[in-house]
Amino acid sequence: MLSSAAAPSRLWTRNFSFYFTARIVSMLGDAMVPVALSVAMLSLGYGVSGVGFALAAWMGAFALFVVFGGVLADRFHPRPLMIGSDAARFLIQGGLAAYLWFGHPPLWFIIVGAALRGIATAMFQPGVSGLVPQVAADPQKANAVVRLSEGISAMAGPAIAGMLVATTSAASAFALNAATYAVSGICLVALRLPRYEVDRSASTLENLRTGWDEFRSRSWLWGVILIWWVLGVFVWGPVTPLGAASVIAAHGNAAFGFAEGAFGAGCVLGALAAYRIRPARPLFGGGLAMFLFPLMPLAAALVPSLPLIMLGYAVSGVGWAFWSVQWATTVQTQIPEDRLNRVAAYEIGGSILAVPFGYAIAGPAGTFFGIHRLLLVAALVGLCCAVALVAAPPIRRLRRAPAAVRSARVDDGGERRPAAGRDDRCAAVRDLGAADGDA
Repeated sequence: MLSSAAAPSRLWTRNFSFYFTARIVSMLGDAMVPVALSVAMLSLGYGVSGVGFALAAWMGAFALFVVFGGVLADRFHPRPLMIGSDAARFLIQGGLAAYLWFGHPPLWFIIVGAALRGIATAMFQPGVSGLVPQVAADPQKANAVVRLSEGISAMAGPAIAGMLVATTSAASAFALNAATYAVSGICLVALRLPRYEVDRSASTLENLRTGWDEFRSRSWLWGVILIWWVLGVFVWGPVTPLGAASVIAAHGNAAFGFAEGAFGAGCVLGALAAYRIRPARPLFGGGLAMFLFPLMPLAAALVPSLPLIMLGYAVSGVGWAFWSVQWATTVQTQIPEDRLNRVAAYEIGGSILAVPFGYAIAGPAGTFFGIHRLLLVAALVGLCCAVALVAAPPIRRLRRAPAAVRSARVDDGGERRPAAGRDDRCAAVRDLGAADGDA
């Protein structure tokens, strides 16, 4: 049922090298934010609720605007939006770092800054998925390498942030985060992408409707999003603020950074596995890996010794990274390229729209029910979501896209090429039939 062999392709082109550098540097800075924000909010006296409100403002703004980011990316091109987003986030995070250095920022300032950063990220994120087929001939390898870099960043970022907040201040972590956006923007400017014709005659409403039609026509796609709603409210939302409070209370400020770093190390291993292993039914294979994910909230709930907490976070990261590669590759190879950014925006917005609710209620619910009890509930819900992923027929049965459908129009020059449409891809699927088989 699994295949570890793939047709050889050149991955490390000039374009992919710049794209990879932009992603790993940006993700390194992003990985520092949860630790820096949690420590900053707790040290400023805003408590777990303050952490939850700031994270909810970021995620809520992101979820509300990401669909428009997808429409703009398909209507024009994702790269200008991504560069502008990097510039905006550089200014926002740099301003927060300066305020933390020289004063005591009020809660509203941090929340407004988080919301603005969420809007900027909403303009950036749809292009992350849309650019992959343009810079890499093998999306699965590219996604695995990017996920590997994300794991490395998730491992190094929290550890760096933990050391910085323990030895200096949270402001240093935010300043470094701001610098990473500058590097990312420069690398994106350096890309030389193939151009393709796009239809700009449709209105924004028509573009939104087209993206929605593409989204709702695929039961495997909206099925995963429904499961992610449950995961967002009960697991992803609470696990960061509640996990931070639990681990920091038991083992100190730096311990939460080490735990998050261990999660990143697990992501590295999961991405390495996804680089080689190609399930014939990718979402089913990824769903099996998600049975490892609940170990993170479980470790935060039980708060054993720090090495055991780190082990739980690491094993959880393995499952999360393997699923993420399968999911990203499936979306990128099953959706027509000229509509990918819009569909990706609906997918991203839908999958995380529930997370702000989880962030916002984490503090009050933790006070009422108890932090450790809620983390145990999160572990149980995570397990149930993994069961749902492998049990739902549209998700379980979806097969990997044939190679001809996955082939990207990639070069390092500026040749103008037409965008692929639905009819081209459907014809390729009909011609190839069961080309992938059960290999």
